[in-house]
Amino acid sequence: MTSNKTIFFIIGILLIVLGLFMLIPYGIQSLLGENSHSFLASSFVTIFVGVLFVLTNLQKEYKLNLKQTFLFSTLAWIAIAIFGSIPFVLSNLNFSLSDAFFESMSGITTTGSTIITNLDATPKSILLWRAIMQWLGGIGIIVMAIIVFPLLRVGGMQLFKVESPDNPEKILPRTIEIASIIISTYLVLTISCAFFYWVSGMKIFDSIAHSMTTIATGGFSTHNESIGFFKNPNIEIISTIFIILGSIPFISYLKFVKGNKKIFFQDVQIKGLIYLILVSIFIMFFYLFFNIEGQLVIERLRIASFNVVSILSGTGYVTDDFSLWGKFPLIFFLFLMFIGGCAGSTACGIKIFRFQMLFLFLNNQIKKLFYPNSIFIVKYNNQKISDEFMKSIIIFVFAYLFLFILIAMLLSITGLDFLSAVSGAATSISNVGPGLGEMIGPNGNFKEIPEISKWILSLGMLLGRLELFAVLILFFPSFWKN
Repeated sequence: MTSNKTIFFIIGILLIVLGLFMLIPYGIQSLLGENSHSFLASSFVTIFVGVLFVLTNLQKEYKLNLKQTFLFSTLAWIAIAIFGSIPFVLSNLNFSLSDAFFESMSGITTTGSTIITNLDATPKSILLWRAIMQWLGGIGIIVMAIIVFPLLRVGGMQLFKVESPDNPEKILPRTIEIASIIISTYLVLTISCAFFYWVSGMKIFDSIAHSMTTIATGGFSTHNESIGFFKNPNIEIISTIFIILGSIPFISYLKFVKGNKKIFFQDVQIKGLIYLILVSIFIMFFYLFFNIEGQLVIERLRIASFNVVSILSGTGYVTDDFSLWGKFPLIFFLFLMFIGGCAGSTACGIKIFRFQMLFLFLNNQIKKLFYPNSIFIVKYNNQKISDEFMKSIIIFVFAYLFLFILIAMLLSITGLDFLSAVSGAATSISNVGPGLGEMIGPNGNFKEIPEISKWILSLGMLLGRLELFAVLILFFPSFWKN
């Protein structure tokens, strides 16, 4: 039996890092005089367990085979969610275990759903911790998407792999180089976003917290009204721009740094994202223009742009209660939830490239009907697409829709109404944040839903964030056989 020491060793390191980050909100507690030491205690417990994991799993050489990589990708996210929930449990907000785990999982998966009913009265240390969780989840999923997921060959992510040298001795330096550039880019975008938020009128604390959740396309806010609280068009424009930047594949930033200055204009996926955003904005603007009165044309364009980008990317910021706009926006936004942003970014959903692949496949099948004896080569970003690759895309989309229906049915069994069950399933598996309807819509939250529903939604968040198969394969008995 293969040893899993490497898995628990790495998880131990991750827990130590998580525990160190808990000291930041503890500093806020001390600075503001908040009567709580929840983060200090949480930090101690998390670091202690992390050190135990490291010390008990020491060995001369650390390697992960394919099977262990699947196991690690899931266990790491669950472990971080569990220990990330400790500050919520120890806080003065009366979080139940279900509430704390739900909030933590929502944070680390950058979903943005919350059970907190009054964010304006919530201690700043808790608000900052929510933002940190989403920020860590954002950078975590990027690294996994570019380095780990291609190894797993889940859902066609191998198309976006970074070519590694054939010499095994060069793999580690290559991986470190990739990770360092990605993290540096992530930091630069976060700091830049915070600066522009601050210049536009946000307070320092709000600008820092929102910059982390913006780049992570997470959507956690420090106010009940989300971005709408500030009533500042400049902030909405800045948020829109940086959400788009967070939705672009970070491998593109890597290639840009390496010398490919035209990558943002050449990448098919990025162009697809921009075209989809523009078309969606036009559709929503057209609808608002003829159905919503009392607003200037420029205001309708801004509102349409912000909400389209926020929902499409899976961020979940809101400026208006779009559930009051009519039935069409609800259906349209539900559709955008499923699409999501680009692969290898902080965005969520099925991803742009999979829809592009399905379109190419459909086009190819139609051509074969007219020219049955012809051979058509499908290419994407100048790469030939194999039948195996296309099968993985079709299987992923099928599994995605099947799980969406299953989660929606389970939620309805727990007592949620039709709209809440359907939108809740969509928002969890697509990692969007707010659902639709009065209960979990833009002006609602997930506090009052049944406890069992929160656990179902938490599982949906994990499935959506880890590209489904990385989690689902663990439930097959054959996976555990040697």
